[in-house]
Amino acid sequence: MSLSIKLPLCRGAASLWMAVVLGAIAFAAMLPSHPAWAQGSEVFSGPPAASIAAVAGASTSTATPPLTPSDDGATALWLHQRQVMTFRATLLGDTPADRARLAQAALDAALALPGDGVVTRTPLVDAVRFELHGTTLFFMVPGDLSVLRAASQMDAASLNVLHKLNLAVGEYRESRDPRRTLWATLKAVGATVLAALLARLVFALRRRAVARLQSGLAQQDAGGSAARRVLSTYLAHTASAIRMAVGAVSWTVVVLLIDAWAIYVLHQFAYTRPWSERSTAWVLGVVKDLALGVAGAIPGMLVAGLIFVLARLAARATAAVLDRVQRGEVRYAWLDVDTALPTRRLATVLIWLFALVMAYPYLPGAGSEAFKGLSVLVGLMISLGASSVVGQALSGLSLMYSRSLRVGEYIKAGDTEGTVVGLGMFTTRIHTGMGEEVSVPNSVMFSQPIHNFSRLVEDGRFVLHTSVTIGYSTPWRQVHAMLLEAAARTSSVATQPPPYVVQTALSDFYVEYRLCAQSTKNAPRRRVEAMNELHANVQDVFNENGVQIMSPHYMADTAEPQVVPAGPWSPPAARPPVQPAAAGNAGAVHSAAERPPG
Repeated sequence: MSLSIKLPLCRGAASLWMAVVLGAIAFAAMLPSHPAWAQGSEVFSGPPAASIAAVAGASTSTATPPLTPSDDGATALWLHQRQVMTFRATLLGDTPADRARLAQAALDAALALPGDGVVTRTPLVDAVRFELHGTTLFFMVPGDLSVLRAASQMDAASLNVLHKLNLAVGEYRESRDPRRTLWATLKAVGATVLAALLARLVFALRRRAVARLQSGLAQQDAGGSAARRVLSTYLAHTASAIRMAVGAVSWTVVVLLIDAWAIYVLHQFAYTRPWSERSTAWVLGVVKDLALGVAGAIPGMLVAGLIFVLARLAARATAAVLDRVQRGEVRYAWLDVDTALPTRRLATVLIWLFALVMAYPYLPGAGSEAFKGLSVLVGLMISLGASSVVGQALSGLSLMYSRSLRVGEYIKAGDTEGTVVGLGMFTTRIHTGMGEEVSVPNSVMFSQPIHNFSRLVEDGRFVLHTSVTIGYSTPWRQVHAMLLEAAARTSSVATQPPPYVVQTALSDFYVEYRLCAQSTKNAPRRRVEAMNELHANVQDVFNENGVQIMSPHYMADTAEPQVVPAGPWSPPAARPPVQPAAAGNAGAVHSAAERPPG
């Protein structure tokens, strides 16, 4: 359903709700004038009041509803939705409930008399008498007050009861005046119309605001600022969020408007005026509590803010010192370039955790049960779900402080081989030579051997090594010479230190040869490119010399033993290795064109 359909429905629902509530209020206001209520008495209830009780001195035959005493025996006297007196003491053998019943009967009889008399009080020796139209309503004695030294409080308490009685009596008579009821109804109708118009205006403004914001979003293009590009990417979600935000604001205004309208309409009718006053008192109480809470939280917030400011200054000072260490400007025995960054991170986290612990007691609501329960819940969630995160962080710190690897080094960990481009708290990022970036969890890196090809060389170079397996029928000196020739042809291989070949294994069917070298300063940044060039040259040199790179396996005994025959064990391609060391690696090994046949 579109927004244009929803808004009229909302306005219609609000208007209908107002009409229903207004009708209920008018019906309640007319109840006291109904014949069935003309001889009835006001309802008694048992909640104890704060200060006053009375003893009735007159009685009538008017029936009264049953009373409900409170737990402490006190009984309240109510008139027209107002509690005017609470009886607590026993007087002349009459219990508080009897006194309340007699007072109600006397009040009904006095209200039935013609005239607009007011309630009066007459102080006596140890009591106060209340009268209406010359009829004694009840007596108030010190035992009716739930305060210390009640005798000294009698005067103030009796004046309070007198005020409540006159107010209730006036509202009782107002509710039975048709003209005043009609005038109150007209004012309530006018307030309802005004509230409905204001509600329609709020929803109209909401619709216009949503339309303006949506049209503004529709004009955003991807060529603008970063914020506009984000809005354009998530245009539908942004529009939905804007509608929800504007709707929340508009409905908040409408709810406040309805509350103000209800308080005003209830105040117009005498029967519902006490409800209006209680609602007003509740709203004012909420506002007062909120204001007092904000005012009371200001000192604590200032202290917490000061703590966070000091923590920020400490974190910035620590970061400035460790940045100089990381740049190599300052050196400490316990701190170097490799450990400066993780030390900075640890110091920052510890400083802010300490600041949070120090500021916690000063935060608003820190001592409430809800805040404590939320803290326990968050702690439990972290304890159950953060074990892997903590393990990753500890593994990352171990890698950093153990100096197993550094950014820029070429390593091999498991099946991953490449240049380290990032060493974080949780993952290690490696650029392989295949155009990809691999993020390895630090716990995985910490649990397996790490082959570092850059640690034992200088100036950012790395180690190059490859191996081949050749049968026993090929002279090993020739294999050495061919591998060194391939290294000499590779531009990425450094001449100093010179490459060398070692025989790493004499297996059942073949000999394993390993060529070890270092890259030059101008070698390709990715080790895989240098290895690719070296492998290509190894294949070319072996092909030129007619030696196959193949690992034969034993199948059966041959007719002749597969051994190198006596004679020239150093073919032309395998001159003594002393000459390359003296004359240089590139000129020590002759090319295939310079070798004599055989």
